[in-house]
Amino acid sequence: MNTVEDRTMQQARNRGDEGHTAPQHRTNPWTFAVYIGFFAGLIWGLVKIFFYYFEFTKVEPAFFMRTWYVDRYLNTWTGHVVGLFWIVVGSIAAALVYTALFRKFPGPWPGVLYGLAWWAVLYTWVGPWTASFESLYTLDHNSFWTDLSIFVLWGVFIGYSISFEFTDEQSRDSSRQVLK
Repeated sequence: MNTVEDRTMQQARNRGDEGHTAPQHRTNPWTFAVYIGFFAGLIWGLVKIFFYYFEFTKVEPAFFMRTWYVDRYLNTWTGHVVGLFWIVVGSIAAALVYTALFRKFPGPWPGVLYGLAWWAVLYTWVGPWTASFESLYTLDHNSFWTDLSIFVLWGVFIGYSISFEFTDEQSRDSSRQVLK
């Protein structure tokens, strides 16, 4: 019987590596982006909530949601959970955009620039446009640098995770034994 498994073993024998018949694995870029975006939103959203709670920043974790939610609600623990949910959703969308546009750029620097770009868009355009906070220029120094740092690290997490997976994948050989 000529099954897929039999053909794979025959191809392995022809290559001379009979003991290593595992088919090569290729990562689906879209499901990988969803995973990375989910964990980026969860981790860095929790960091943002932590920094807000300990007053490193005065900007609420989900400040961009002020248009749809009452201010008092966003400052409760349920408001923070809802904010975290929207941060995760936004991070998934951002990871999908990064995967579509930049996944072949190697190294951490595209992720740094990506995080800076998202920070700039949210803090110079979306924030003032939705009246989520006064202005970037009236923000105190702690809020400015804390939120900028969070966005840079968030961008590096998304960018470097995705680019590492898709720029190094061709050099990996999953059929080789690393430890003998």
